[in-house]
Amino acid sequence: MKYCSKILLFIGCFIGTCMAQTNEKIDLQDLFESLSEDLSEGADLSELNEKWHYYLKHPIDLNKTDGSDLAELQFLNPLLINHLLEHRAISGKFINILELQAIEGFNERIVYLLLPFVQIGSESPLNVLKLRKFKQEIMLRYARTLEKAKGYRITDTTRSRYLGDANRYALRYRAQLNDRIQLAVNMKKDAGEPFFRDRQKMGFDFYSMSLSIKNFGRFRNIVIGDYALQFGQGLSMWNGLNFGKGGLVQNAARQGIGVKPYTSLNESNFMRGIAGTLQIKYIEITPYFSYRSIDGNVDRTTFPATISTIASTGLHRTPTEQKYRGAASQMAYGLNLLWRYKRLKAGVHFNETQLDVFKIKGKGIRQQADFEGDFLRNISLYTNYTIRNIYVFGEYANSMDGGSALLAGSIISLHPRLSSVFLLRDYKRNFHTFYGQGFGESGDTSNEQGGYLGLTYQLGRKLLWSNYADVFRFPVAKYQADTLSTGADFFSQLSYMWYKKGQLSLRYRNRLKQVNYTGEGQTEHGLVNVVKQQLRVEFHYRLSSRWTIRSRSEANMFQKEYQENSFGYMFFQDVFWKSAAGKLQSNMRIAYFDAASYDNRIYAYEQDVLYAAGFGMYNTKGWRTYLNLNYRLSRHLQVWAKYGLYYYPGRETIGTGLDQIDGNKKSEVKFQLRWQL
Repeated sequence: MKYCSKILLFIGCFIGTCMAQTNEKIDLQDLFESLSEDLSEGADLSELNEKWHYYLKHPIDLNKTDGSDLAELQFLNPLLINHLLEHRAISGKFINILELQAIEGFNERIVYLLLPFVQIGSESPLNVLKLRKFKQEIMLRYARTLEKAKGYRITDTTRSRYLGDANRYALRYRAQLNDRIQLAVNMKKDAGEPFFRDRQKMGFDFYSMSLSIKNFGRFRNIVIGDYALQFGQGLSMWNGLNFGKGGLVQNAARQGIGVKPYTSLNESNFMRGIAGTLQIKYIEITPYFSYRSIDGNVDRTTFPATISTIASTGLHRTPTEQKYRGAASQMAYGLNLLWRYKRLKAGVHFNETQLDVFKIKGKGIRQQADFEGDFLRNISLYTNYTIRNIYVFGEYANSMDGGSALLAGSIISLHPRLSSVFLLRDYKRNFHTFYGQGFGESGDTSNEQGGYLGLTYQLGRKLLWSNYADVFRFPVAKYQADTLSTGADFFSQLSYMWYKKGQLSLRYRNRLKQVNYTGEGQTEHGLVNVVKQQLRVEFHYRLSSRWTIRSRSEANMFQKEYQENSFGYMFFQDVFWKSAAGKLQSNMRIAYFDAASYDNRIYAYEQDVLYAAGFGMYNTKGWRTYLNLNYRLSRHLQVWAKYGLYYYPGRETIGTGLDQIDGNKKSEVKFQLRWQL
């Protein structure tokens, strides 16, 4: 205990009281933050969160897996999965799960992350009988910000205002039979949206349903309703959550898993219709059809009707947002062919998308290369191949107007302790896709060129050093840069692990970009360099079977030419506790932060009720605290509760526009109930 206290003192964090719902086997916070550092405050992590919890409850059998379910975990790169399958083919079936440590590339951290999700051998006969039963789950969630924002206080019907109340509701229903048939239903209402009144007389603002059938004759799977498609490296088609650059540097290589049911509460970037994968020997054929409404600013006084903006927030709170709601329709259909032979995969994907309105360009400089029209066709070719300790991958995509996108890379195990990933990308300015989410610095798979190099070195059994460097350029105008601009992103993290106990890590990141110069006078190219340096020290440790602590100190410096440097920092302390019987779990965080400007803001993962975890934003100066409680009332019934508070000393208002709150406090309550049958 004294040793842990000295470590905490060295980090510079103070001891507070904190706790969060977490499975005792795994730290989901470490997983999310290792996958990506660039997720925004509003990123919906529920779909992946639900998938992880499923595999925690139904671990993957290492002696039966073909690698596809391991890829769904997201944190295992393709080379590691291939090494695992080859080890099983050469050495025979796994006898002990700790054999993972003998597989090349499976360092202490990877083994620690993987163990809770896998098992050796079949489940007991009793569990098998249970799996054959029809299982159901109902989850209800309520949340509300306690302070009243400006948008709810406006009564003048001629002004922009929130049409509904501040309550947030979500309902999820899951039914499963024999792990082969699954029904998923989601319903959601955001704060400010009407509920069973006005323009929302059908109740919830968002309804989603999917029926998934696996191993139906020659069909590997069939999904009816809402579904997601993930093919190749995501240049042409990638629905749902995608991760960018993070601590697991080899995960720059995407692993498309084809068709899957869409179970997220995110109201955009999914397909609605029918899709399925037919397997004929080495070939997988995936046809799909989708038709759904989309939000946007539509003008039907012209011929043809035009849409100037396609909205993807899913918010329908104000009269303008209600006007945008479902204003246009989008039909998409396509075919994916994938050939698998031993270590080689090669695929071709074809997609056509049609709008019932004509999409017009914006008037801004950076919008001149945007898509214009009502019909878009994409075709892409992708492949990956493993030879010994080398995994090569790539995708080439083309849109109907001649624009193209190319991504190619490799993962190489240079030494049992040293592995690397190298990736090149070239996205032309006139490459357009409605669904692509290729790896890159910007959110669009267009107008970007770059090279990414990642290295992971196992210095010792418990010491891991991860690094990457990403250099990129934008050939034409982009957001905040009206001409060609360049940039670079450097990352380095040193981690020391106590097996199944904890981790101490030191992280440094340096990001350079160019943006428009808005001051007096002129610069050579009209741009200035901006640099953001970040330093983080984190320590988390399992003190006992009931107590776990996490401490973090993070600081950053934002430098912009011709301006003074600005600084930001944040400290937080978490403590995790659960009762001896495991029925009650609780969590509370206390954090202090001081960010001089919006550019110094800091994001940090926050624990929440089940499936609702996300990234909180720590901006300006203040305190953040939250308390989570989770209690299992019975074998079938479980409840969660959360109270969170932002406190900004000396401020008279919080937020802007319709979200502005009078005072210096912003608090939230959340309740959730889950009933399993």
